[in-house]
Amino acid sequence: MKRILITGGAGFIGSHLCERLHKEGNDVICLDNFFTGSKENIKHLLGNPYFEMVRHDIVNPIFLEVDQIYNLASPASPVHYQYNAIKTIKANVIGTINMLGLAKRVRARILQASTSEVYGDPKVHPQTEEYWGNVNPVGLRSCYDEGKRVAETLMMDYHRQNKVDIKIVRIFNTYGPKMAVNDGRVVSNFIVQALQGRDITVYGQGTQTRSFCYVDDMVDGLIRMMNSPVDFTGPVNLGNPDEYKILELAEKAIAMTGTKSVIVYKPLPSDDPIQRCPVIKRAHQVLGWTPRVKLDIGLKTTIEYFKKKITELNS
Repeated sequence: MKRILITGGAGFIGSHLCERLHKEGNDVICLDNFFTGSKENIKHLLGNPYFEMVRHDIVNPIFLEVDQIYNLASPASPVHYQYNAIKTIKANVIGTINMLGLAKRVRARILQASTSEVYGDPKVHPQTEEYWGNVNPVGLRSCYDEGKRVAETLMMDYHRQNKVDIKIVRIFNTYGPKMAVNDGRVVSNFIVQALQGRDITVYGQGTQTRSFCYVDDMVDGLIRMMNSPVDFTGPVNLGNPDEYKILELAEKAIAMTGTKSVIVYKPLPSDDPIQRCPVIKRAHQVLGWTPRVKLDIGLKTTIEYFKKKITELNS
C-alpha cells in the first residue's frame, strides 16, 4: 500500500484518479480548495479509512508524509482559468514550488499534470514532445499556458539541482463523466447545450481540430507514468491521436442526443489554437499506453452522465 497525495483530487480527472488508486488498495489523500472541484465527485469515498479529504489551497505549504504526489491542482478550462488569472498562475507556479518542496522533504515521487496548452497555437502538426510551442506570453490564455510551462521548468530544475524524482505528462483534451455542467470545455458545452435544446455554439467556422481522450484512458496513462522507470522523467504526451473538427463534434452531439438544437457560429476567441493533436509514440514505447475508448463510445457514456446531472439540477 502506498500513501498517495492527489492535489486537485475533487476535480474531473483527479476524482477518477482518487477512485482508481483507492480501488487498487492505496491510502489516498485528496487535496482540493473546491475552486473548480466538487465534493460530489468524491463523496462516495468519504468515510473510508484509506481515503482522506483535505480542503487546502496549494498556494500555501502543507506538511504530509506521502510516497507519491500527483499534482493536478489548477483550473483547466478557459472559462475557469481566465475567471481569476492571477489565482491560476499562482496555483501553477507557487503551488508547484510547494509540492516540489514537499516531494524533496519526504523523498516522494511527484508527477506534474502539464498540458497540451504548452504548445500554444502550434506551427508543427501533430505535436511531439520535442516541439517547444508557439505561446503568446501576454494573451488571455497565458496565465494557464505559461503557468504550466513554468511548472515544467520548476520540475526539471528541482530534478537537476535537488535530485527530486519527477514525472511530467502533457494532457490533451479529456472528457467523460464528472465533468462540471459549467465546465466550459467543448465536449461538455456541446452536450449540455444539446440536452437543454439550446443553440450549439461553434467558434470560428468549426474547422479547427482537437483530439479527445476518454477519462479512463487518461487515468491509466497517469498511473503508468507515475510507476515508470526512475530515469524516465518525460515530458510525455497523453491524449488520443484521433483528430476531429469541432464542427464534427457538434454534429455528433446533435445526432447522439436527438436534439433539435441548431449550430450557431461566433467569432474565434483570442489565441484559440487552430489544430491540436498529440504524437503518442513515446507513451506507447515507454509506458505501453494507447487509448482504447473510441469517441462514440465515450460520448455515449458522457451524454448519459449529463442527462442524469441535468435532471438532478432541475429537480
